[in-house]
Amino acid sequence: MKKILCAIFSVFLFLSSAELFSAESKAMLTDEELDYAELVNTIQDVGSPYLKGDYAIFTSKSNARHIGIAFDFEGFKTIHSFKIKKFIDMEYKEADSIYFYILKVPKNILEINYRLIIDGLWTVDPLNDETVFSRETNLVLSHFNASREIPQVTEKISGGKIRFVYKGKSGQKVRVGGSFTNWDSWIYQMSEVAPGVYQFEIPLPPGKYEYAFYTGINSFPDSGNPQKCYTPDGKTASLIVLD
Repeated sequence: MKKILCAIFSVFLFLSSAELFSAESKAMLTDEELDYAELVNTIQDVGSPYLKGDYAIFTSKSNARHIGIAFDFEGFKTIHSFKIKKFIDMEYKEADSIYFYILKVPKNILEINYRLIIDGLWTVDPLNDETVFSRETNLVLSHFNASREIPQVTEKISGGKIRFVYKGKSGQKVRVGGSFTNWDSWIYQMSEVAPGVYQFEIPLPPGKYEYAFYTGINSFPDSGNPQKCYTPDGKTASLIVLD
């Protein structure tokens, strides 16, 4: 039967589908919740898993009572339940339904091995022909290639260091300063490691650190870090927490 774009779907949000796309409701949702809702709205049929940005989308036919999914990078310790998306026909009656699960792929995960649990029985994904044999579990697992471009951002790296990353015009002299330099911005200059990509690494103990980037006398927060704060002189800066 003909499917229409207006679909009623079951998501973790407590909002109804009508509320979900209202301007007022959108203002109440986080960016991640909006991304999730928009991804759900694009699912129109079952098929092999696919990647959309940083999200992997798995689907299944709705001829089971319950479908779960478990991933190798979690040690198969957690079973995530699929949700149901229902399609409504022109007479506002249920025309079809499918199961789906949306995974926000962890940053450094490029290959995903998984198994489905259909009505309590562990199995490979019948819609995915890609499989691998795991010597660790002695099982055949469904395999999904999650290769994608991973943007470089300011983050903690090995050796107790933090790597600051700034992206801008090539050929600049970019500095970084913050609470760890008593807001002296002239101590550390970043290196241009690729055209327009600047980095600086420094070991720092666990704690909260405020920082900003500088060119000349101008300062600006880290656009790749959503956590913001204010400098002692009232300017906007960035905040990072090291565990």
